[in-house]
Amino acid sequence: MLNRKLQPEIVNAVDFDLTLKTCERFTLDNGVPVYSLNAGEQEVLMVEWVFYAGNWYEEKNIVAAITNFLLKNGTTNRSAFEINEHFDSWGAHLNRACYNETATVTLHSLSKHLDKLLPVVASLFNESTMPQGELDIYRQIQKQKLSVSLKKSEFVAGRVIDELLYGFEHPYGIYSSFEDYDALTQQELLDFYKKFYTHGNCVIFVAGMLPANIQSLLNQHFGSLPFNTQPLPQTDHVIKPATGRKKHIANDPNGVQSAIRIARPFPNRHHPDFIRVQVLNNIFGGYFGSRLMSNIREDKGYTYGIHSYLQNHIQQSAWVVSTEAGRDVCAATIEEVYKEMKRLREEPVGDEELQLVRNYMIGSILGDLDGPFQVISRWKNYVLNQLTDAYFYESINTIKTISAEEIRELAVKYLDPEAFYELTVI
Repeated sequence: MLNRKLQPEIVNAVDFDLTLKTCERFTLDNGVPVYSLNAGEQEVLMVEWVFYAGNWYEEKNIVAAITNFLLKNGTTNRSAFEINEHFDSWGAHLNRACYNETATVTLHSLSKHLDKLLPVVASLFNESTMPQGELDIYRQIQKQKLSVSLKKSEFVAGRVIDELLYGFEHPYGIYSSFEDYDALTQQELLDFYKKFYTHGNCVIFVAGMLPANIQSLLNQHFGSLPFNTQPLPQTDHVIKPATGRKKHIANDPNGVQSAIRIARPFPNRHHPDFIRVQVLNNIFGGYFGSRLMSNIREDKGYTYGIHSYLQNHIQQSAWVVSTEAGRDVCAATIEEVYKEMKRLREEPVGDEELQLVRNYMIGSILGDLDGPFQVISRWKNYVLNQLTDAYFYESINTIKTISAEEIRELAVKYLDPEAFYELTVI
């Protein structure tokens, strides 16, 4: 029995032997791949339908996002209220989300109720009507939200930095306007829906305490739908980054807080440096104990928080530093960011700091493996990025073995201020 009077032994996370649970893969009659993880102690499960229906494939801005949102706002047989009431009555939750390349519909429910819910989910993919009334309501709400958000410097900065990196015509760099909402028609939504949902390319992920007949259930309701019958359209989006490296936007003449974004283009997960740079990024600004936080928040008091991260786009990525600081210390904050870049280029990371970051990263991965939903989410990330579980083990090994000199060489290669875009919004 555990003696709670004794302090437990402290174990370095790097000493953990982490393994990724394997998932079963099977295929429905129509060719839809299903990745399945039967695990969990509670009688709950998650099913997620992933469609290649993000804004990467739209011909008109915001069509993909609004189509995804309106999926459950009315079918030929049910109103939006009736659809939501059905899922609520069975204690289930149905959510949807739209990203750059993909769009998802996610169901959380008790395992024993799955057969009552799947028929309604299936109807969303071939019977949704995109009602004009629902579109009008959504349009009005989004324009009101946009009007409020545009007054916030951090919102404007998040939009503009992507435009600088990729160009406004690129799916990663474009953002919505009032005119986009006004110009949208119901027919455009229906056309996109039929092409990318009813006849779309789909992958299914399911995890939790699964019923014994999960394969037959999914095949019964989705195996005859016309998914994966047409190849994805060949899209060629050219990245057109801004020519100027520095941009300042006066968003609020009376504002006291500035939003700062410092970012550079970066390859996707298939680049051999991506995993190694994740270690460098954590030292730089990737967690609460990072150098940017220690310097700019703790020592200087310029900000409540500053962090850096690598974007996880499928096609192209970017390395971003993000913070908000008082307008009177905006220039000083940027200067300190570049000073930390210089330190990493010139001085090897100390053993204690490197060990701390290793433990943090391994511990974070351990937390991400706590439960079937988290594990299937990691598998989804690998599948959509055309990776395998080898990437998981390569990541673990890199974190444990990368040297201080390797990290310094990566900093020399990638942390050159001249390669970064600098954006301030006040």
